[in-house]
Amino acid sequence: MLTNLQARDVATVLHPYSNLATLPSQGTLILERGQGVYVHDVEGKPYIEGMAGLWCNALGHGVEELVEAAAEQMRKLPFAHLFTGKSHDPAIALAEKLKELAPMKAAKVFFTSSGSEANDTQMKLVWYVNNALGRPQKKKIISRIKAYHGVTIASASLTGLPNNHIDFDLPLSSVRHAGCPHHWRFGHEGETEAEFSARLAAELDAQIEAEGPETVAAFIAEPVMGAGGVIVPPEGYFAAIQPILEKHDVMLISDEVICGFGRLGEWFGATKLGMKPDTVSVAKALTSSYIPLGAVIIPDWIDEALVAQSAKIGVFGHGFTYSGHPVAAAVGLKTLEIYERINILGHVTDITPHFQKRLKALGDHPLVGEARGLGLVGAVEVVADKAAKRAFDPKTAVAAKVVAFAQDEGLIVRAIGDAVAVCPPLVITEAEIDELFDRLGRALDRGEEWVRKERSREG
Repeated sequence: MLTNLQARDVATVLHPYSNLATLPSQGTLILERGQGVYVHDVEGKPYIEGMAGLWCNALGHGVEELVEAAAEQMRKLPFAHLFTGKSHDPAIALAEKLKELAPMKAAKVFFTSSGSEANDTQMKLVWYVNNALGRPQKKKIISRIKAYHGVTIASASLTGLPNNHIDFDLPLSSVRHAGCPHHWRFGHEGETEAEFSARLAAELDAQIEAEGPETVAAFIAEPVMGAGGVIVPPEGYFAAIQPILEKHDVMLISDEVICGFGRLGEWFGATKLGMKPDTVSVAKALTSSYIPLGAVIIPDWIDEALVAQSAKIGVFGHGFTYSGHPVAAAVGLKTLEIYERINILGHVTDITPHFQKRLKALGDHPLVGEARGLGLVGAVEVVADKAAKRAFDPKTAVAAKVVAFAQDEGLIVRAIGDAVAVCPPLVITEAEIDELFDRLGRALDRGEEWVRKERSREG
């Protein structure tokens, strides 16, 4: 039986990334408050928020400085836009800070309200700038299988996950997808990570040649793939990919929506993994998710093309009502100030070995084929046969079962296909990491028991 609040919820709210057919019988988890790495439901039960919400709540809940930054700005100037030559101090100051931190020589910052809008903007800028440069055929963008870049029409096209395309009439015709850099799943028998990286680079080279280098404009990549299952690139991957892009004059877009602002122990994942991006997309941890905000950081040569087009056309015809919203910008600025003051990069670097040790130990569990991760993000992939890496029949939804058991244990994690993802707030302590993995371990034990019972019933 659903509670009254659950019944009202399923009767009125259209839930993203949910099975809309089963929600009316299953009900929803309704949260009421949070503090630190914990959230509490309406019954008062506490949960470790093992996904930092949606990979985003880096500072955890209850940071009063962010609340006060929002309140102060709302009292002073609750709304102003950046259209038609208008501006305000929070947007200016935040753009200056992002330019300072950027993993490339940055010229300007364009503000959005989300990572999806940021990556949608990236695609529009690629098209616009190549028209400005007299290269109207150079428009195709290569993403990767299992990549996640958002859910607008453009960004969902870049996303390389079937469920984001099926019956949405996507992807757009200008988007292509290259191979997924998951060595454990897609590496050939006996192939080292370095050899796998070299093969993917060669395949990308051949793909660009087949499309026609004069038609391929950009390659977009997350440093570590998030919503595709927490896929860490193999040894030498970006070092092998980068020369191919340079050879064909293909720009590199680094989607830092998940990796940006400390998740991997550096301000940006590109720095951690040796990427040399032309442009960068950010969102999520930019405000520790306290308020929606995203951005695109661009270099001089793109800015110069935009200026030239404005001289020609008379306007840069792109923008959102909430681009650089003053309250969001004020919270973003305060968030970055807190990161620096508490040395969040140092904390992540210090705590990562323990997190990864506990994560990798789950690789010995009978239900787990691979435990993978980098920094403070990871996943365990459940398998029906460890030796053969054989996946379960998707209809059994074993990973989702493990996630449900974890919720019973007071832990929120996420099922992504056969993987169970873990991405806690960056402020998590060693003791909280232990509690998180103790609960996840019990959930895996319960999952194994459930699988055993199901097999005996079928037998």
